[in-house]
Amino acid sequence: MKKKKVICIGEALIDRIRNKSNQGYTDFLGGAPANVACALRKLKIDSIFIGSLGGDDYGKKFITLFNELEVNLDFLQLVNDSSTRVVNVDRDQFGDRFFSGFEESSHSYFADEVLSRKLIEKEILNLEKSFQDTKYLVTGTILLSSPISSETIFFLLEKAKKFAVKIVIDLNWREVFWDHSRFSSEISKTARVNLIKEFLNHANVLKLAKEEATLFFEDENPLLISQQLSNRPDVIITDGKNPVSWYINGLQGITENPSIQKIIDTTGAGDAFLAGLISKLISSGYPSNELEIDDCIKFAGACGLLTCLGEGAIEQQPYYEKVDKFLGSLIS
Repeated sequence: MKKKKVICIGEALIDRIRNKSNQGYTDFLGGAPANVACALRKLKIDSIFIGSLGGDDYGKKFITLFNELEVNLDFLQLVNDSSTRVVNVDRDQFGDRFFSGFEESSHSYFADEVLSRKLIEKEILNLEKSFQDTKYLVTGTILLSSPISSETIFFLLEKAKKFAVKIVIDLNWREVFWDHSRFSSEISKTARVNLIKEFLNHANVLKLAKEEATLFFEDENPLLISQQLSNRPDVIITDGKNPVSWYINGLQGITENPSIQKIIDTTGAGDAFLAGLISKLISSGYPSNELEIDDCIKFAGACGLLTCLGEGAIEQQPYYEKVDKFLGSLIS
């Protein structure tokens, strides 16, 4: 039986994006693993989201959205004595966003910091059944800032490997999550980097931004980065609108991104890119030559670009038909 499902583990949160006038803000549902799970559904790939939400209105909005997109929520955890995290997102003059901190909560921790292994273990038979149909498990590194959630992620990774599920890690370095956590605020930046770098040894596929490659590996060459990790993963390095560098299936190359003038907001673009890449790996099979790899990366790049044409991450993610039409317009 061909495996076609994708499990996404990690944070679902609110991106509170500052308006261009700086006079107010708009709330959008986001969080990298949640973004990927939703983007995959729009690209006709079955996805499962494993994460923890507050028992608040934001948590309810996420559940409504996930249900609308038919994202599987069998392992979603709701924590009534914590809140769904709200991230303040400011933007520079180019539309690029940066995280400036979190909205204060009346609780001592956010829901994503307490993803429970014990609750997962209660559903272990259902989880193992899901792993039998799962091709990829996708996660980031943000939840490593909480020992509770971190333990759960390591547990899920080890379980996934027993079912030959490939591990995809999006490095997604966000130091503000460590700075503002009561669990990890005292950990030095060097210790944080080392902890994350050790975690990356689990990856079969590693996606990271150019600045993350420099920080964690002191290198921007995907082959040399792969050689620093025990699994020798495929490595994809993004750099905004600039070309994507990759080392995939023993081949190395660079792929140009499609360009368009009307970039509105880059929030969630990298997550749409990753979903696009994974969807191609599942629907077209693993690429075996440079032409096929280039095709995968171009499709992923189009997913990322189309997400930048409006505000917010999930709302702007393109459906498969839109990506296909856009790529067709570039050829004609």
